[in-house]
Amino acid sequence: MAISPSDIVRVGIIGCGGIANGKHMPALKKLKNVEMVAFCDIIEKRAEAAKEKYGTEDAKVCTDYRELLEDKTIDVVHVLTPNRSHSFITVDALEAGKHVMCEKPMAISTAEAKKMLDAAARTGKKLTFGYQSRHRADSIYLKQEVEAGTLGEIYYAKATALRRRAVPTWGVFLNEYEQGGGPLIDIGTHALDLTLWTMNNYSPKYCVGTTYHKLNKDTEQGNDWGNWDVDKFTVEDSAFGFIVMENGATIYLEASWALNILDAREAITQLCGTKGGADMLDGLRFNGIRNNQKYMFIPQLEGKGAAFYSAAKAESPGDREARLWIDAVVNDKPPVVLPEEAFTVTRILEGIYKSAASGDIYRFD
Repeated sequence: MAISPSDIVRVGIIGCGGIANGKHMPALKKLKNVEMVAFCDIIEKRAEAAKEKYGTEDAKVCTDYRELLEDKTIDVVHVLTPNRSHSFITVDALEAGKHVMCEKPMAISTAEAKKMLDAAARTGKKLTFGYQSRHRADSIYLKQEVEAGTLGEIYYAKATALRRRAVPTWGVFLNEYEQGGGPLIDIGTHALDLTLWTMNNYSPKYCVGTTYHKLNKDTEQGNDWGNWDVDKFTVEDSAFGFIVMENGATIYLEASWALNILDAREAITQLCGTKGGADMLDGLRFNGIRNNQKYMFIPQLEGKGAAFYSAAKAESPGDREARLWIDAVVNDKPPVVLPEEAFTVTRILEGIYKSAASGDIYRFD
């Protein structure tokens, strides 16, 4: 049944942990045409707390997501669980007639991601993913310039997600079984998605990858979020990939939670084209040749306001993501992040992991 623009969109939340509280639920709460009417978490107290803070008075609370999906009045489900369960929960939600926003990454493997892609096509329900870096002001401006042809043909890009001793020590981030990997699948996925999206290139040919477990056992850690448990740190601490696309373009992807580096940067891209280049190394910057001279252009993305006035506070990436997602559902438009695009991200991440494991080139079929 279609949702009328005048209707209230009823949302169910599956997974009431960090990303739910840090992004999704606060953003949905700001939307006047949205009500959060059901909360599910394997820890019931977390679901109860979410209901109290964000839900309607009669919102349901449960520990089994299948119970939430039985509610035929729910229009949209947000899947905010560890990576391993993204696929089967999303497929079940689509089959239950819900539109689905799933947190990144799409899935822990291409095979699991394909099940989600097929379920969305089979049911006709909308499916999208939480790549909020696309919704930053610099990302949006960069995309507009690329589409205008400012950079020409983009043939080299660098996708960066590097932290200096900032390993997440909560939840299941360090658990390879639950997450499917470490920084590559956690933060590298954002940098890769941003790069593919701005390039508008989703046809990988082959890749070479390496992963490292060099710092997992360190006892002198200096970690931003306190010491990690060396026995539980089973995922890589760093991963690097070199991807060649079908049209010959190349992408270098670097991801780490704990690299010994001073110039730490997360979820940024650098693009090099035939007419110009762009990077996010010191804010968004463009470069090229004009009148036979090199130039650099820095757009002013933050309004400073006039004297005695301040510019309106910019919409956060998470808020914009939620607003445009609900708008896509209500007005039957394609979501900003298409499932086919997220599927390509998962294919490439898996290719890098497989190349690292085999020590050989991974070729995409």
